[in-house]
Amino acid sequence: MIKEYLIVHRKILPDFYTKVVEARILLESSQCKSVSEAVKQVGISRSTYYKYKDYIFTPSENYGRKFTLSFKLNDSQGILSTVLNVLSDHHTSIITIHQDIPINNAAIVIVTLDGKGLLISIDELIRILKQLEGVHSVHLIAME
Repeated sequence: MIKEYLIVHRKILPDFYTKVVEARILLESSQCKSVSEAVKQVGISRSTYYKYKDYIFTPSENYGRKFTLSFKLNDSQGILSTVLNVLSDHHTSIITIHQDIPINNAAIVIVTLDGKGLLISIDELIRILKQLEGVHSVHLIAME
């Protein structure tokens, strides 16, 4: 998954990529109340915004240290604990955990982690987590 990403200097990219990020920041900070308002302010079309909004991100000062994983787990005692122990064993620190009410014997859990101490790649960590009994799926949903 991580191998699908590139870090590219904005100098070599068309201007509209930066404008997509600017529009998203305007929306997330509530400076604009709608996508139409945000794209008008930065000077791009709505279609450009929607086409690229989920694929362009700006790294933070601590690039690569924080990431969010989504899990689908069996609704059985101890499975989340096992997942959290594996995360701890691989030197990640939990920032947030959100668990939905189990439906059809499966629970969705979203965990945001600080991986500054992680000694393996995120791809390798995901591979290890997917092999745990009771884990149906693991997806990387965000990274900074």
